[in-house]
Amino acid sequence: MVNSCFLGAPSLFSIKLSSSRIVNVRGHIHLQASRTKMELSITRPDDWHLHLRDGELLESVISHSSQHFGRAIIMPNLKPPITTTAAAVAYRQSILKALPANSDFSPLMTLYLTDTTSPNEIKLARESGVVFGVKLYPAGATTNSQDGVTDLFEKCLPVLDEMVRQNMPLLVHGEVTSPDIDIFDREKVFIDTILSPLIQKFPKLKVVMEHITTMDAVNFVESCDEGFVAATVTPQHLVLNRNSIFQGGLQPHNYCLPVLKREIHRRAIVSAVTSGSKRFFLGTDSAPHERRKKESTCGCAGIYNAPVALSVYAKVFEEASALDKLEAFTSFNGPDFYGLPRNTSKIKLSKTPWKVPSLYSFGWGDIVPMFAGETLDWLPSHHV
Repeated sequence: MVNSCFLGAPSLFSIKLSSSRIVNVRGHIHLQASRTKMELSITRPDDWHLHLRDGELLESVISHSSQHFGRAIIMPNLKPPITTTAAAVAYRQSILKALPANSDFSPLMTLYLTDTTSPNEIKLARESGVVFGVKLYPAGATTNSQDGVTDLFEKCLPVLDEMVRQNMPLLVHGEVTSPDIDIFDREKVFIDTILSPLIQKFPKLKVVMEHITTMDAVNFVESCDEGFVAATVTPQHLVLNRNSIFQGGLQPHNYCLPVLKREIHRRAIVSAVTSGSKRFFLGTDSAPHERRKKESTCGCAGIYNAPVALSVYAKVFEEASALDKLEAFTSFNGPDFYGLPRNTSKIKLSKTPWKVPSLYSFGWGDIVPMFAGETLDWLPSHHV
């Protein structure tokens, strides 16, 4: 049987069952049923929120992203942070050098916003042609955020003005850091006290609310003018809730920031992402840490999902009967928001069960991926 949700779908992706031919003419997808497995062919995705780290860690993890994604917005929270255009250019060269041979993966660089960032640095960033956003980390919010902004409205107004003039997006880690605020409420309070006033003061500033985790964030993004405020969504916040941190004992590899939230919030994010809205797009927030640093008395925050991200996204859209909307989320909404061309190559996802490695071992240590040792339903191929 053919699922009616695919008929008349407006995207250009194709679905194939075994060797049956799929024809998509002016948005109409025609399927021929078969008794064998299903295969999707979609425009090559991009990752609009990625941590690659540097040094040995960069060299170890880069292939997991580059084999599936065409481009990625690279987070700047290194030690020391990437606060200048010159540093971003140098970091980009390190990434390109670490890529596998013949890879055409393109890193899109960002600057780390500080209290002392100058408007002129924003001009230099735009002129460089390699910097595509400025990342706001409230000081102390997450990994290597100690150099982040202490008071956005007191310290950064001239920079924000210049960002509007240069059409440079602000990428927001949306949490307050006050110890008086419950960790599960940090996103909502940030929206109410910082993000909403920011949008009112700079209505033409392009803002990406990164890795949203709550119904409050969904509602806020949907209330803003389309094309100016958008959000990235991670695999973990689509399939896990806060119980996942504690089931069967403390689960350090399910600990990330922003922390996982209640089931009601997870469902709200799934509904928004699978609705076909252009305001939401793929951003894995894949954040590798060495196993010993996760399984320690003070474990690092971050989930390494690069090897499984596309499999998880496909699962979410399939369960929502929304596979016809997967391609827009993975491959169209992000570049459209950033004003970049969509990729022209394709990638295939086949309904083929595969087992996630229990860990990835390197000379310097191990990384435990999301869903380590478990079987996933969708297998992505290298891009074609």
